[in-house]
Amino acid sequence: MMKRQIIWLWVVAIFLLGFVNYGIVQKETLLRTGTLVLLEIGPRDPRSLIQGDYMAILYRLPEQIQIDDLPHSGQLVVKRGNHDVGELVGLYDGQTSLAADEIVVNYYKRRGDIEIGATSFFFQEGQAQVYEDARYGELRVASSGEAILVGLADQNFHTLGATYEDAVP
Repeated sequence: MMKRQIIWLWVVAIFLLGFVNYGIVQKETLLRTGTLVLLEIGPRDPRSLIQGDYMAILYRLPEQIQIDDLPHSGQLVVKRGNHDVGELVGLYDGQTSLAADEIVVNYYKRRGDIEIGATSFFFQEGQAQVYEDARYGELRVASSGEAILVGLADQNFHTLGATYEDAVP
């Protein structure tokens, strides 16, 4: 009986490790191959006493739509313009063909707000001044609409602070 429990414990452990590693590989692939889009961000909260230095991200993109009329989750069509800055085109119905400069971005409605990708950007303690001039969130977006926040950019579209590419050998 004890041997069977140990076998099941190993099976579950291997399954969990495989599941976690699969998620990591997916995120790493998105970071390398996702489409870059810059979304304008609104006012930011630069510090959390409990979590350390971070910036709460509020994307200006969702402010252009009526939040109350949206389903709990869905996809937005975003047109990439100059310097890869995204502009909201509308909701994606899943059937309309996208133009060459358009992508879909998943959204989720939570607590009366629309969330796209990450809503917080963490940085090394004492580096808040580096990110004070942030005007855009840099996201990598998969063809499925999944988005990952990879950095912040200033009004001149220059990436602020360290980038993901700096950390990858």
